[in-house]
Amino acid sequence: MMRLVYKLYEKRLLNRVKNGIIPRHIAIIMDGNRRYAKKRGLRPFQGHVFGSKKAEEVIEWCWELDIKMLTLYAFSTENFKRSEEEKKNIFSLIERELRRLLTDKRTYENKVRVKVIGRRELLPNNLLDTIEEVERATRNHRNYFLNIAVAYGGRQEIVDAAKKILKKVKEGILRPEMIDEDVVEEHLYSDGDYVEVDLVIRTGGELRLSNFLPWQAASSVAYFCDVYWPEFRKIDLLRAIRSWQFRRCLNGVQA
Repeated sequence: MMRLVYKLYEKRLLNRVKNGIIPRHIAIIMDGNRRYAKKRGLRPFQGHVFGSKKAEEVIEWCWELDIKMLTLYAFSTENFKRSEEEKKNIFSLIERELRRLLTDKRTYENKVRVKVIGRRELLPNNLLDTIEEVERATRNHRNYFLNIAVAYGGRQEIVDAAKKILKKVKEGILRPEMIDEDVVEEHLYSDGDYVEVDLVIRTGGELRLSNFLPWQAASSVAYFCDVYWPEFRKIDLLRAIRSWQFRRCLNGVQA
């Protein structure tokens, strides 16, 4: 009975959300994998396995809703403080997910461009090889954009962009008066392929953005969800979008 009620509610919520404006770019901080594992008496790595499966589902939901760009926070620069075993397991899962995207026919049917953003020099060579392969295979796709933040830190991204710009100024390619917001965006990890983030979702109950996309999400709506990432449901995504639509209405923008 409860399952039927849930499905009816999900359908009603889906219809309501689809009748409004859909955010173009959603960014998600996928938090709570380890706490989910601990709650279930599992090893931390198993929480990440469940989390990777949830990411697959959420990507599908976003395509269904015609959300053009999705950015997932998979591994931060701060996460390098974790144990070697945990880092190795997480990198293995990320590589597996990228391999899945590389061979999944839906990646090509939906024309999804896959890009990994972050300090790549910190990543193992086998993962770098897979990143380059999937990016090369999808570089001409323009229907949907999937960004996966790995070895990512928002402040570091801005610092790295500044270094690239200063190098071009020194070489005479740019003049200081030419530097504006567009120039900065062209030198971020995405090489200018970002669009401004509309909605940032964080699971796990934390009420902070943890150095995630500070430039791109400066004007975004933040939605904090109490559930751990592996427990994230379609209705949680729909509620987040509904909240964003409501905020637009409050600000005088038709949703």
